[in-house]
Amino acid sequence: MKPTTKPNRPFFSSGPCSKRPGWSLDALEGAIVGRSHRAKLAKARIQEVINLSSDILGLPEGYVCGIVPASDTGAVEMAMWSLLGERGVDMCAWESFGSDWVTDAIKQLRLEGVNHHIAEYGQLPDFSKINCENDVVFTYNGTTSGVKVPNLDWVPSQRKGLTICDATSAVFAMDIDFTKLDVVTWSWQKVMGGEGAHGMIVLSPRAIDRLETYTPNRPLPKIFRMTKDGKLIDGIFSGATINTVSLLCVEDAVDGLRWAESIGGLPELIKRSEANLKAISNWVAHTEWIDFLAEDPATVSNTSICLKITAEWYQALPVDEQANKAKQIVSLLENEGIGYDFGSYRDAPAGLRIWGGATVNTTDIKALLPWLDWAFTKIQNTSS
Repeated sequence: MKPTTKPNRPFFSSGPCSKRPGWSLDALEGAIVGRSHRAKLAKARIQEVINLSSDILGLPEGYVCGIVPASDTGAVEMAMWSLLGERGVDMCAWESFGSDWVTDAIKQLRLEGVNHHIAEYGQLPDFSKINCENDVVFTYNGTTSGVKVPNLDWVPSQRKGLTICDATSAVFAMDIDFTKLDVVTWSWQKVMGGEGAHGMIVLSPRAIDRLETYTPNRPLPKIFRMTKDGKLIDGIFSGATINTVSLLCVEDAVDGLRWAESIGGLPELIKRSEANLKAISNWVAHTEWIDFLAEDPATVSNTSICLKITAEWYQALPVDEQANKAKQIVSLLENEGIGYDFGSYRDAPAGLRIWGGATVNTTDIKALLPWLDWAFTKIQNTSS
């Protein structure tokens, strides 16, 4: 039967993600529009994004946090182009974005001594084979595969290489040991539900030392430069951004971070996200036609929750027809106003991807699930 209860907020996109509960345009009322981003008031608001992010995440002593251009992608590229090449590098990939970073290292940066650690969608590479004497680049959570790193035990505290981590769909939702990471990047539009275009980068003292002592033998665009005359450009990490930021987006980011602080900070954000995964896990356990794309339960993401359709009739279809059927489920529920943008990523195996980050209410996840059963039954009946 067609369910009757609908999600109050049917927003399950993996980016831009759902706004925080209770958000409205009124949240932007205090935006410092029409002013220079270098004005004292505007710069203080930009600095508030940095301070709140650092405080909520509990960054270790000596780590610096800054705002950079071009979302998480820009932050990762900035780190790779500025830091890599001093030693060999181990590149890890188990989904599309990690694969992009491998392509950059080999085809664009043309680095020597690149080791690949590649796994298929649903799996992780063997971390015991990673050489942390080299630099290491990896995603903490595969946004397009729903596979996360369960822990950082494989990273030694005493290491010669830098660990560069694309953590855009992990920060603010997972318990991350930042002492094991030298560079951490994310974007505003993921777990905190902010607007896009701006990235964040965190540097450890070891990463700062690399920046100040190593000069890559390649040109660096202005937006990638983090040093001047051999010293870290402090302004990047104190509100003086490299390029002009949107003060509307800054206001929105501050609003989300203040909300996070008001509900209890990082522990509560993690709790909310894990509750969303728990609701889906309970449903998957009692539903015959669906399963997680991640093969190891310890690696199932609690933010980008990727699902595969396992029904025999569906698996018997050609791959392109499987993709069409999965898209039909999404279209059916979008037309009903039940859920938006929860299809799998274009390069990932066909299926569903439900965002379970901290800004999503578990009641809305629970309301969505019976509708998924209804939509699946509907496309099954039309295929008979």
